[in-house]
Amino acid sequence: MRLTGHRWAPLYGVRRTILLAILCIVSGLQAQAPRPRARDVGLVIGTLRAGPLNAITDVAGVRVGQVTVIAGDSVNTGVTAILPHGGNVFREKVPAAVSVGNGFGKLMGIAQVRELGELESPVVLTCTLCVPRAADAVLTWLLGVPGNEDVRSINVIVGETNDGFLNAIRSRPVREEHVIEALRSAREGPVEEGSVGAGRGTVAFGWKGGIGTASRRLPERLGGWTVGVLVQSNFGGSLTIGGVPVGELLADHGGAGAQGHGTSGAPTVPPSPGAAVPPRPTREADGSIMIVVATDAPLDPRALERLAQRAFLGVARTGSWMANGSGDFAIAFSTAAPVRRGPLPASQRTRQAEAVIPDALSPLFQAVAEATEEAIVNSLFRAETVRGARGTVRALPLDSVTTLLRDRRAIP
Repeated sequence: MRLTGHRWAPLYGVRRTILLAILCIVSGLQAQAPRPRARDVGLVIGTLRAGPLNAITDVAGVRVGQVTVIAGDSVNTGVTAILPHGGNVFREKVPAAVSVGNGFGKLMGIAQVRELGELESPVVLTCTLCVPRAADAVLTWLLGVPGNEDVRSINVIVGETNDGFLNAIRSRPVREEHVIEALRSAREGPVEEGSVGAGRGTVAFGWKGGIGTASRRLPERLGGWTVGVLVQSNFGGSLTIGGVPVGELLADHGGAGAQGHGTSGAPTVPPSPGAAVPPRPTREADGSIMIVVATDAPLDPRALERLAQRAFLGVARTGSWMANGSGDFAIAFSTAAPVRRGPLPASQRTRQAEAVIPDALSPLFQAVAEATEEAIVNSLFRAETVRGARGTVRALPLDSVTTLLRDRRAIP
């Protein structure tokens, strides 16, 4: 806001103080405005239409809850919980499958999902050394759900990425109340992205990673189904956005290389006039990504496994080759009523379910690849700079990135 004209001349004393205070508040609010998502800067990935929210919650019934855990400059971590529906997930199981791109990571509960092809708990994401405590908290929450009073076995699903650069991970700061609050607060609607929840302390391609989400909705002639994706990005490679080798271009103009675990790069040189590049933290290609895929298409576990596999195409499009030390996991589930696995009468021995035929799966494969790619980009775009236990990881310099994308005609 700029003040001009004679009308403001009489503002002295208290009135002037009040006005200045208001201006400071307005300036603070402007400074805290959220960073844009990919589509906010004109970047459209793929050809399929996004859902109304462009989020995993575009799949009806899916809920997301997040708790961010911060303490000083040393603790930066959190919890992100994804619920397939608002009912009792243990009593009303959903078909599910897991695909492992590279297994250098932890996904608790994977064996039973693969064996039975179903999900009976929320999917919870957190930090590596927080997995056991998070799993115990999920058990506490599920055992307390009405209807589960006689339950004696639950297969909980907890995934992770290692946020030990920004987070004092050895302190294992995630506690039971954090996990339970994430589960209790899970809601439909918009999903917060960036340096929040389980993405608070993550790093991707040397820049601040985090939570990202996106969705695709097929046209009616292809089934009209929705595929939603949520990622916890903490991996590396050669960052590519919309087909543009952004990572290499930034490095060529002042960013550091992509090897090692430093916190700053070489002196800044703008890639084009007016687009300054802050120092880039270097990072090797190892790391991890957790991908959660939801769909309302009636898919059986085999089709869901095939769907989960295609999520890694989206990861590859962002410039990752799933390095040796990277833990890359995708878990996919269907919320469709025809394939849910609710309780049956004791005498019933069979279950019939309508499922999508293999010949109709290809558009869903395209949808998950596109949504995964965009979710990763959103995780980077929305993430903010974080100072942590072992240094500072800067947010992706969006002014420079959008200039590069515009120069390469990836955005208008």
